[in-house]
Amino acid sequence: MKSPAQKLLALLAAVTLATPLWAADAAPAAKVDPAKGEALSAQVCGACHTADGSRGTPANPILQGQHPEYLVKQLSEFKAGKRDSAVMKGFASMLSDADMKNVAAFYAGKQAKPGAAKDKDLVVLGEKIYRGGIADRSIPACSGCHSPTGAGIPAQYPRLAGQHSDYTELQLKGFRDGVRKNNLQMTGVAAKLNDREIKAVSDYIAGLH
Repeated sequence: MKSPAQKLLALLAAVTLATPLWAADAAPAAKVDPAKGEALSAQVCGACHTADGSRGTPANPILQGQHPEYLVKQLSEFKAGKRDSAVMKGFASMLSDADMKNVAAFYAGKQAKPGAAKDKDLVVLGEKIYRGGIADRSIPACSGCHSPTGAGIPAQYPRLAGQHSDYTELQLKGFRDGVRKNNLQMTGVAAKLNDREIKAVSDYIAGLH
């Protein structure tokens, strides 16, 4: 016959086996709320990106229609200092993880407006690089990761279609010159491109849809 202590130990063992250790501490994941993201956009982001993330200043990215996972990753990396920008670090530092998910969901839910290429002389070169790369210099096609339409791949590669050419050009030069350091794959690709090629592919992307 079991003693009271043995019975208690047996009961505790049964409860432990039946209930995972994490169950007591687990809380339901907070539901993403685009409405809260819209409020944050108006209060924090709108001055640079417009209230709905549309076609604002060419030096700043269009956020409409961007994959939410990508936006959260960039905000997190600005906050952590992995992506360098004094301005964005200040704003991102104000946001909680939930805030980032909410504002990303708000922008992702917007329909991105089409853009247009500006330089007819360069757009042919830009299309060649985007769709086929430059084989003799081992430069891969942009479409391999960002898709032929520029839609990107959620959680992996950002949407590019219609993005401001000024912004894309700045980012590619940043990767190439070691200013932007939060994506080694892009650093390796951009390192092989010259200024003319960067401008060409950036202009082509602006008109891609």
